[in-house]
Amino acid sequence: MFVSYVLIKMRKTIIAGNWKMYKTITEAIELANGVKRELFQMDSQNIEVVLCPPFTALAEVYEVIADSDIQLGAQDVYWQEEGAFTGEISCKMLKDAGCKFIIIGHSERRQFFGEINAFVNKKLKAALNSEITPIVCVGETLSEREGNRTFEVLGNQIKEGLDGITEEDVLKIVIAYEPVWAIGTGRTAKPIQAQETQKYIRNLLKELYNNDVAEAIRIQYGGSVKLENILELIQQPDVDGALVGGASLSIESFAGLVKIACGVKK
Repeated sequence: MFVSYVLIKMRKTIIAGNWKMYKTITEAIELANGVKRELFQMDSQNIEVVLCPPFTALAEVYEVIADSDIQLGAQDVYWQEEGAFTGEISCKMLKDAGCKFIIIGHSERRQFFGEINAFVNKKLKAALNSEITPIVCVGETLSEREGNRTFEVLGNQIKEGLDGITEEDVLKIVIAYEPVWAIGTGRTAKPIQAQETQKYIRNLLKELYNNDVAEAIRIQYGGSVKLENILELIQQPDVDGALVGGASLSIESFAGLVKIACGVKK
């Protein structure tokens, strides 16, 4: 499959807010309304914005943003379409709630709930089959980085996570590099560290697929992204956006991040 030069040069910046286990339905509606109001004049040709509230607030947030350019995302999914899987939620259900994106393989899912690469692969395939865009998360722990195992860990996560994914389908995926040591800790990878690691990911995609495909795939950075560091991060050539945690829980900070990122030309 040939990916045009135009497509390669037009990787649209994507900023996604992961609200994690925060916000009641009422609070989620208030936050979504505030973000929508602040981004009313957003240039959607230059940037894509995704809100990922908890499952309980998905439908209500969708009602708020349905008439805007803001998209809805979920924080997780199960790979079966339906069945006796108490506590799980399917792509079919998420799509019905208005979701266009799903976060898959977040480090907190891996760390606290034992999610392995094989599970990520199954969830990824389910999302693709349902025509929902997966945001596939990869990242190393502090001990892995200090042990010079970053590229080894990321290589395994990507190779096993993308196992069986065709060239056509991988173009529909967003990858989020989120160093575990930087998530919720206040520590952020330096821009040069983020660029080095995301360049490695892009080079690995070239090996697994080809140069055109690798250059077309968007790679976000996630890990204590805030107003003070978003500009330096987003200016890196292989950083195509951000997966935002804590800073997405405030109207002012999240909308501010989007506005800064929207103004960066690559």
